[in-house]
Amino acid sequence: MNITNLGTIFVDQTNVISLFDMHKTFEIQSLDELSALAQNLLIDRGENRIWAFYGAMGAGKTTLIKMLCEAAGVLQQVSSPTFNLINEYESTQLGIIYHFDLYRLNSIEDALNIGAEEYFHSGNLCLLEWPENIEPLLPNNRRNVIIQVTDHGSRIIKIEDHE
Repeated sequence: MNITNLGTIFVDQTNVISLFDMHKTFEIQSLDELSALAQNLLIDRGENRIWAFYGAMGAGKTTLIKMLCEAAGVLQQVSSPTFNLINEYESTQLGIIYHFDLYRLNSIEDALNIGAEEYFHSGNLCLLEWPENIEPLLPNNRRNVIIQVTDHGSRIIKIEDHE
């Protein structure tokens, strides 16, 4: 059995064994490790339907969201909705997934005008890039995913579940 240790997540070729709690930090060295982390985050997603992805431009928010969608069974192409602001994906495992890119929003009013609150209360998984642009609208019950790039190019990913 080939086991890779990603913090306290262990993945092998046939099973996923998870030792996950509300706040964890992982250092990710490769796309394979990121894919394994995405699979485990979905398994241990809890009740939070709003996932807020924080990180600098180029930190890997969209890449992680692509891998989450792939792990959830999204068959269509996943890309950052930079100009659309919201993409909708159909997942074989989770139903509808909404992917937001809030970088271009200039105000809370802009978020209200695109119906952000309705999406947040839809019961569907909402994956938000640049959530800091609408922080006052974010529900308290959410998962924060904070991505930092290290000096040597790996990613530090912090998961904080708030309920």
